[in-house]
Amino acid sequence: MTRLAIFDCDGTLVDSGGSIYRAVAETFTEHGIAVPPGRECRKVIGLSLVEAMQMLVPDANADEHARLTDTYKRKFFEARAGGRVEEPLFEGVAELLDALEADGWLLAVATGKSDRGLGHCLNCHGLGSRFVSLQTADRHPSKPHPSMALQAMADAGAAPEKTIVIGDTSYDMGMARAAGATGVGAGWGYHEPDELLGAGAADVADEPLDVLRVIERLGVTIDG
Repeated sequence: MTRLAIFDCDGTLVDSGGSIYRAVAETFTEHGIAVPPGRECRKVIGLSLVEAMQMLVPDANADEHARLTDTYKRKFFEARAGGRVEEPLFEGVAELLDALEADGWLLAVATGKSDRGLGHCLNCHGLGSRFVSLQTADRHPSKPHPSMALQAMADAGAAPEKTIVIGDTSYDMGMARAAGATGVGAGWGYHEPDELLGAGAADVADEPLDVLRVIERLGVTIDG
């Protein structure tokens, strides 16, 4: 039976928090809004952009959230064009992907990034061809809605009970739970372990290769 590992991107595959925060700071400065502390910005990484802006500026109206979203996209793309976006793979991620594929797992991504942003990020690391399904905010509601996970499972032909979602935010764990999949918290990312467990994670891996131990403990196997 097909086994599927669905990965979040920001904070799970790549450490993009610094670049995201710089784009948020430039966006808010341009709009004359106080720049939120880094810890507040990290809390919304993983959401789709409009939802992130709604959380960061709850008193703004829908039009203002849309303008902030558009400015953020422009700032981020300008930074990428200028070579100022840093999205390094977390140490151990490449080895984790290798180990999962060697053990027969299919791989997918579900992220709040756009198609364009995800494609650029994965291609920079030579990872684009390794995933059987790439789901982004361009075609789905924001996490924790299960839409991205459900589509990834449909693309892979995987049942929820043979699917794990590896992510660093409570939104990832909520998506996994809503889709009937098993959530594995990425403890190396942007949300605290207690937040991940509180949102439904079956366990939290301290580092990428620790995911293999978690999978073994959970007993997710090909047979049965």
